[in-house]
Amino acid sequence: MADQQAPPAGPDLSKGVTPSEFTGEMLLGHIGDEEVLLVRSGHEIFAIGAHCTHYNGPLAEGLVTGDSIRCPWHHACFDLRTGEAVRAPALSPVTVWKVELQGDRVFVREKREQPRPLIKPRPAADVPGQIVIVGGGAASFAAAEMLRRQDYHGSIVILSNDAAAPVDRPNLSKDYLAGSAPEDWLPLRPDDFYSEAKIDLRLNTEVTSIDTNARHVVTSGGETIPYDRLLLATGAEPVRLPIPGMDQPHVHVLRSLADSRAIIALADGAKRAVVIGASFIGLEAAASLRARNVEVHVVGLEQRPMERVLGPELGDFVRALHEEHGVIFHLGDTVTAIDGKRATLTSGTVIEADVVVVGVGVRPRLGLAEKAGLAIDRGVTVNAYLETSVPGIYAAGDIARWPDPHSGENIRVEHWVVAERQGQTAARNMLGQRQPFDTVPFFWSQHYDVPINYIGYAEKWDEITVDGDIAGRDCLLQYKQNGRVLAVASIYRDVANLKAELAMEKAL
Repeated sequence: MADQQAPPAGPDLSKGVTPSEFTGEMLLGHIGDEEVLLVRSGHEIFAIGAHCTHYNGPLAEGLVTGDSIRCPWHHACFDLRTGEAVRAPALSPVTVWKVELQGDRVFVREKREQPRPLIKPRPAADVPGQIVIVGGGAASFAAAEMLRRQDYHGSIVILSNDAAAPVDRPNLSKDYLAGSAPEDWLPLRPDDFYSEAKIDLRLNTEVTSIDTNARHVVTSGGETIPYDRLLLATGAEPVRLPIPGMDQPHVHVLRSLADSRAIIALADGAKRAVVIGASFIGLEAAASLRARNVEVHVVGLEQRPMERVLGPELGDFVRALHEEHGVIFHLGDTVTAIDGKRATLTSGTVIEADVVVVGVGVRPRLGLAEKAGLAIDRGVTVNAYLETSVPGIYAAGDIARWPDPHSGENIRVEHWVVAERQGQTAARNMLGQRQPFDTVPFFWSQHYDVPINYIGYAEKWDEITVDGDIAGRDCLLQYKQNGRVLAVASIYRDVANLKAELAMEKAL
């Protein structure tokens, strides 16, 4: 017998609900088979689609902040009036519904036409005729998409050295690599989006130089492309170890769709894998390969996985979690050579592996910016508006080092959500809106069925406080310096994580 779909949750909102049924801030109900969320904000009541458009997170378990609601899973934010996805990682709006008050009952019967977001008018002289974006990742796509969302009608050219259109990169080491997400989930937008949005996406295109005086870029094919505003979003490239055997066909870094495809092809029928690096990417890859029933050995120089970012207790938990799933660790060790399928470690251990994944970090791609004479400080130096030392040229994503108002430092982070949000802010600023980038950094990491959410930035700390039980997978950790909370990590404390993010924002 075919599986029956679970009935939608809550009351039928088309039949109305009374104040006694809607006493809190949110009420999850339905109209037909579609789940709808009633939200009370101040004296107003809104009705929106109940699920985040990013990974379908339950907005009913999120946080209402003024006229917006934040997703508990990955901190996307939606405008309650328009449904607009105002902050990445969600890019598509949620549905909005008409709310009718009749007597003491609240009715929701029909969808509203999606209201357009409010856009500030701009003097024609301030609107750039052509915007060129260099890079094909998160920041690049988010910038182009936001430009069109902001009603920009000029020319947009994306120059990407990748062979694939922008994809959901976190999935490359998570669900897609694990085999639980099909490849058609990966594109951030279907191929026809670019032509319909009149975005000139050029793949397999390498930009070799920028003429900041003539305001044009030059490609490896010799083409000169002029710009009125330029966004550099060249991202980062994986570190490739200087050891013998790295060029063999079963040895791969994990950054692109092509990398993930190659690892999946090798994993099919593989008996054993070696993952070099006990970092986020390395351990996510390890979990995904275990999901494919491949024996996994993780080799890392660190004494604890991810201790530098998450601290010793959470690092020990992550190691134990992976060991529960059969991962074998070789910590305080490294691979010195790969001879055929034999990986030799400094300790003398030899591991036979059908596939080797190298996840020892990335380096920002700074060559183009350096050659153009932009200010560099372990990244491309930008101001609060993400503009570089050369007016009219902006930088976003893994290469950008910006003045973070929350930590009080100039920082550069390599997080997907940060890159998307910087792309969105850069887009607005290329249109003259002068919006400072003051978002609290956020990332998430998934290990089997355990998500770790992290907000803030703590390069160092002198105290970690733990609320809850790490081993019980119910905890919130605060990373402090001189008593000040710099960052927060949590496992299954989604609302608390959102509230910590909000508190950091309000502290400015």
